[in-house]
Amino acid sequence: MNKHLRIFIAIIVLALSPAACGPSQTSATEPPSSADQVATVVASTMQALTPNSPTSPNSPTSQPPGLLPHSLYFLNNDNAGIAQVFRLETDGETLTQITFEPVAVDSYDVSLTDGSVVYASNNQLLLISADGSGRRVLVEGGPQDLNNPFVNAVRFPAFSPNGQTIAYGYKGLNLYAVATGVSNRVLEDDIDDVGGGLLVPREMFWPDRYSSDGTKLLITLGYYEGASAAIYYPAANSLVRLSNDEGAFICCGEPEWTLDNSALFSGNPSMGMFSSGLWRVDASSGAVTTLLAGDAGNGTYNFADEPFLGPDNQLYFFYANLPATQEFFNRVSLQLVRAAADGVTNRTVLRPEPFQLMNEGLWSPDASFVIAAIAPSDQIYQGGALELFYTDGQKSKVSLAPFGQQLKWGP
Repeated sequence: MNKHLRIFIAIIVLALSPAACGPSQTSATEPPSSADQVATVVASTMQALTPNSPTSPNSPTSQPPGLLPHSLYFLNNDNAGIAQVFRLETDGETLTQITFEPVAVDSYDVSLTDGSVVYASNNQLLLISADGSGRRVLVEGGPQDLNNPFVNAVRFPAFSPNGQTIAYGYKGLNLYAVATGVSNRVLEDDIDDVGGGLLVPREMFWPDRYSSDGTKLLITLGYYEGASAAIYYPAANSLVRLSNDEGAFICCGEPEWTLDNSALFSGNPSMGMFSSGLWRVDASSGAVTTLLAGDAGNGTYNFADEPFLGPDNQLYFFYANLPATQEFFNRVSLQLVRAAADGVTNRTVLRPEPFQLMNEGLWSPDASFVIAAIAPSDQIYQGGALELFYTDGQKSKVSLAPFGQQLKWGP
């Protein structure tokens, strides 16, 4: 099963339930399901961090003041084994626990205006100030049907760039006005009742991330089998669906906005049910252009991940080209590269290290480095050890934290 399908399973099966990031509980007489096993492995891998102290005292590379351009937020377990939001300061060492929930935090976002944090936990949407004070419940999702938890799941909040609106998933796509406390559902989930207490999602909507100018919102479209993406325009209350090239798999938190917000780039580093490759999405039309086809046409496959168009108009991403010796590829060894915006011209390898177990990447705004979450084993598909890799291959990597997932920049 490829990386993206595992991510999608985590989203649909795990993240929509309160056990998304915490330990799963199963009957002593009943073997865990595959979803339970994934949740248990993820929970056991997440490590309790000690706030307000260096996260990696044995790092081979010193962390000078101002190592990071912004504070870094991520999820990890607290001392009780419950997933919480943590903040790593710009020195790369000082760590602060931001949330203190009795139930795992499933997903969250950070306001780039004042550092306040909105998050989903216990099927509630909550908001706190940057220092963790002022906790308040914005949305109460209520009890969930264990057989159909997605029906009323509160999930995946996203702040608008000005901090005035919070988009979130709850029976559809919703926009919450911070100033007034009024929430409007702008897109309604389409769910079929097939009888016998079984509900099947025909199409569900939840936010991914706003463009930096706040005029567009990338959203995920969830289906019973598979997923896609679309672009929602809040001002016009309109939805632009993607005109996908065959095999393009664009969803689930992977695409990155360009700095001018005119397009998105997306990559898939696995070959299987969906093709690997690299794509550009036009934000106004939804047209998808293939930059690197999964099947290169010469007996090899292209693999790409975490593309980011830097301010130098160069495309930075992880890449590999391998012989097409098998039908399915997963966890391929990638290298960090830079190319022109077409992903091909002047493509150059930037670092010698192989990246085989990377689950997530967060680029610095100037593309001078990427923070990668490196899994400790090939069975971990969410999060990992946080390592900073400079695009200047002469600089050594910097270890930031033993584990983190859902990486986000703060203000």
